[in-house]
Amino acid sequence: MTTFDTTVPPTLRKLDMERLFIRKRVLSLSLPLLVLVYLAYVFVAFDVAGLAARMNPQNARTLVADSYSYKTHVTRDNRTGDVSVAIEGERKGAYPDGQAPEWVSLATTPSDVTVIDLEDGHQVRFDPESIVFDIPGYGRIRATPSRSAGVQAEFPAGDLPDWINVSKNRLAVTTDAGRLTVTRNRAEVFRYFAGWELFFFTLDSRYHGLGPGELMTRAATGEASAIFHDFWTNKMWRHQDVAWAIFETLLMAFLGTMGAGLIALPLAFAATRNFMPLRAVRFATRRLFDFVRGVDSLIWTVVLARAFGPGPLTGALAILVTDTGTFGKIFSEALENVDEKQIEGVASTGAKPAQRYRFGVIPQITPVLLSQLLYFLESNTRSATIIGAITGGGIGLLLTQAIITQKDWEEVAYYIVLIILMVMVMDWVSGWLRRRLIKGEPGRKARRQGGAMLLP
Repeated sequence: MTTFDTTVPPTLRKLDMERLFIRKRVLSLSLPLLVLVYLAYVFVAFDVAGLAARMNPQNARTLVADSYSYKTHVTRDNRTGDVSVAIEGERKGAYPDGQAPEWVSLATTPSDVTVIDLEDGHQVRFDPESIVFDIPGYGRIRATPSRSAGVQAEFPAGDLPDWINVSKNRLAVTTDAGRLTVTRNRAEVFRYFAGWELFFFTLDSRYHGLGPGELMTRAATGEASAIFHDFWTNKMWRHQDVAWAIFETLLMAFLGTMGAGLIALPLAFAATRNFMPLRAVRFATRRLFDFVRGVDSLIWTVVLARAFGPGPLTGALAILVTDTGTFGKIFSEALENVDEKQIEGVASTGAKPAQRYRFGVIPQITPVLLSQLLYFLESNTRSATIIGAITGGGIGLLLTQAIITQKDWEEVAYYIVLIILMVMVMDWVSGWLRRRLIKGEPGRKARRQGGAMLLP
């Protein structure tokens, strides 16, 4: 009888352990090295050093200031000498002719001087022929606009500071008290104030400038409807249009999500092995799901906008197409994992095929259906904002319009705040529905019996 010795010699066992340790050590060192190489490639490919060099902190500070404050513009037409005062430079926020804030003294005749007091000694004067800016600690700047010679500027002796930008046809002076810009055609002074001016009432409203107490008193005496009308039809902040835009955004998300769920559920049965015996049908249905969800919703938005034109319905269709593929895959996986015994139990009662699906299959996958529908409804609320910017509907369109102007950054901040609040509300509603419909948590009223609150 032949016997074999299967024991491994200690020398070979030691060599194997050493090779294993060396292999793990090399792997542990190579992975961080690959990460460092990739980060170095990103640093060079995306020109991170150039980005840091191109960064302008002054523009960043101006952008942030514009988001939480407003500017009052005092503008003079250098060709006619007319002076106008407007909030954010808009005609909807313009002061009537001959009226201005208390820190602006308008000229009454062509030979008079308009004085703009920016406080702390900063003062701008619109002379008939030139513009003078007195800056404490620096001196006087005089700019004389001319149709032929551009803008001729005079400065105190010495090098120009960084907050003065001058060229042949333009002068810009930026101080903490305000900004002055002079070109051949006009001179403009910007002064910042904290807050969102005219958010409630515009200058032409009789309720502008009234305090909360006065407004409540007038509302109690029968002017509540007029006060709400002036607020709701605010021509500058457009509260009525904003409310409708938010409704359109929510409607796009709701129609797209629920429509996708209704279409994907019956198609999901055709993509499962336990409900569809025909392999060709299963393959075609699964590839259909891959196709529609493989293309991003933004791409579908562009395609559908070309086919059906812009509008909120096009945005809802884009969400529906993309989510149909996603829901189809999720629902089909849930259907493949159902318990066959529950279906057999329903069938033993003599139930027809439709009744087997209704009472044996649907109850098992309902938690998955509701959970995914509510999650995607919450997610699509954010997606509908971007889609609305492309299709021309919803709060996304207003946000894009405000960004394009490059000056209405306080409106941009307002729309962003509304979008965040909208998402937070949808998150709360989605969580509440998920607890009530999926987990079956009773409400407070259901817990109250006989005047006593029962513990859950």
